[in-house]
Amino acid sequence: MSKPTSPTYKTTNWADYNAALKRRGSLTIWFDPEMNWDAKPSGKRGRSRIFSDAAIQTCLTMKVLFGMALRQTTGFVESLLRLTGLDWDVPDFSTISRRQRTLAINIPYRGAKGPLHLLIDSTGIKVEGEGEWNARKHGGPKRRVWRKIHIGIDEQTLEIRAVEITGSSTGDAPMLPHLLNQIPHDQEIGSVTADGAYDTRRCHNAIADRGAAAVIPPRRNAQPWKPTTTGAIARNDALRASKYLGRALWRNWSGYHRRSRAETKMHCVKLLGQRLMARDFDRQVAEVQVRVAILNGYTALGIPVTKAVG
Repeated sequence: MSKPTSPTYKTTNWADYNAALKRRGSLTIWFDPEMNWDAKPSGKRGRSRIFSDAAIQTCLTMKVLFGMALRQTTGFVESLLRLTGLDWDVPDFSTISRRQRTLAINIPYRGAKGPLHLLIDSTGIKVEGEGEWNARKHGGPKRRVWRKIHIGIDEQTLEIRAVEITGSSTGDAPMLPHLLNQIPHDQEIGSVTADGAYDTRRCHNAIADRGAAAVIPPRRNAQPWKPTTTGAIARNDALRASKYLGRALWRNWSGYHRRSRAETKMHCVKLLGQRLMARDFDRQVAEVQVRVAILNGYTALGIPVTKAVG
């Protein structure tokens, strides 16, 4: 049997996509005068907060986007407010740092039309410590601390719909149910695509419970499971199909290649910095969530639309 020819793709909206890429580099920053910059009274005992969550997230967005320290961020936001003619106060660096630990980041997304096709991936990002080459060459400390970022992106809009941050010792598969829980239960999920590390009973059952199809390649030494759950039955069908067609044809038939878009999105996350600046875990979670909010804003400006040709 001859190997099928790979299709070639053509971008059909070059003009719009080119304009979107230009807008991503624009330094235009809008401050809405109607924005709730000051915090509303909490009605509780004790001193009320001065700045709203939106104000703190705005400062953190500038910090992450331009790779600045907290004090630099304060000065940058002060200059922006002066340029816009707004007499708002700016939170100092200690306030931003303290609020970052408990801040609920607002992550915007547009949402897909029809069922959501979720692409899952994870990667590690450095927190502290030099790289292996530096430690070997210059004798630096070998202690390195990593965090793992787990994301789920919408195949249609390429927006990140779910994100989890864990320690480096946490596996990939245990986090998939938590990613699915971040998707509203009234949102229909058509399929969940992930690599072989997610070929576990818990992952397949979690996907089946949401009424979605699992596009997960069985492990090379995989054996059939007892068909006691809907997830196990679907996984056994995928195992039989991969053995009958061969792994390469099964990946092409099932559309598994779509998962590469999640890997590309992970690369975009790291373009905002190869390491996390925060040292506290809760602050690291907020820093990653701010990155996600920034990337979703970039994606909303425009993405390429392609079609197969030939």
